[in-house]
Amino acid sequence: MDWHLITCEYPPQSGGVSDYSHAIANGLAAKGETVHVWCPAINVQETNSEGVTVHRELGRMAPTDLRRVGTMLDKFPGPRRLLVQWVPQGYGYRAMNLPFCLWLWQRAKFRQDRVEIMVHEPFLAFREGSGKQDLVAAVHRIMIAILLMAASRVWVSIPQWETRLRPFAFGRDRIFGWLPVPSNIPVIDDSPGIAELRARYAPRGESLVGHFGAYDHYMTKLMLEVVPSLLTQPHKPAILFLGKGSLELRNRLVHDHPDLGQQVHATGIQSSRDLSRHISACHLMLQPYQDGVSGRRSSTMALLAHGRAVVTTIGKATESCWIESEAVKLVKVGDIDTLVDVTRGLLSDTQERCRLGAVARTFYYEVFDLQRTIGALREAVT
Repeated sequence: MDWHLITCEYPPQSGGVSDYSHAIANGLAAKGETVHVWCPAINVQETNSEGVTVHRELGRMAPTDLRRVGTMLDKFPGPRRLLVQWVPQGYGYRAMNLPFCLWLWQRAKFRQDRVEIMVHEPFLAFREGSGKQDLVAAVHRIMIAILLMAASRVWVSIPQWETRLRPFAFGRDRIFGWLPVPSNIPVIDDSPGIAELRARYAPRGESLVGHFGAYDHYMTKLMLEVVPSLLTQPHKPAILFLGKGSLELRNRLVHDHPDLGQQVHATGIQSSRDLSRHISACHLMLQPYQDGVSGRRSSTMALLAHGRAVVTTIGKATESCWIESEAVKLVKVGDIDTLVDVTRGLLSDTQERCRLGAVARTFYYEVFDLQRTIGALREAVT
């Protein structure tokens, strides 16, 4: 049975779902599977990799687009296996594309297609924004109820989503499975290049503390508080912000604290190869999250795969494996003083940092590696 991967974004489009879809498609193809990717159209010269055919036919995901794609799908032997990458904001119609969900239900009901949903995000929360957002959140719940009617299997990026989704199955028996999000940053072995980066950012032999992620309002506010506290110690580390928005954060920090200009650095957006080298150059990664670290945090996945020591937060989204593995240092969400103290302690303990890095790498390959995800998907066929 061929795989038909339906996604709201695919390279060269940027985004976490795009990277994940690309990794899944090529991971399945590497195992000898035939994969068809169905995604929105963009102005690009398509280059199909071996075993993967990309169909940029979803357009705006309007009913006319869906009917056209349905006709194309019908040309493949049935029943077809549809693996849908679900984020409610990804399919247009102001994040309320009910026709798309009904189309999938019709494919399962009348074409007997096997629909599987990979839930990256289930729905918006209530009472976290305007009345308009609450309306969208309500529609999201209708959408997920329709999807659960269509789906024979539901994959989730974190186990917490299963708890939230089950009430919308209304007692119907649905098989849930956890598919952690793997790293999308390949580990580059370049010792001279890594050493050059350390000398550039920490020329006096300081420890180099990094952070990799998206610098949203929460993270920006937190870093503006944490970094000055961390840099009050006598042996100050150097700080390196990685990723989109990192330059803007550094500028704000240095504007507020001009004396930190020599200690704080940022890269902006980089290629995956350059990003890998910069991650490896860091002695320690500081990765707090508002809801705690979890298997959906692709930024932390990259750090584990690179064998970095990580200080992060434990919160409502944190799975038990993070505690049991002891692969990262965990601090309660919101406890900034402890976050700073734990980071300082690790900076002065080279042996513990090395131990953490080794355990982190093992933890990643045992739990989160792409091959684990591909294996789970293929085993679920039977």
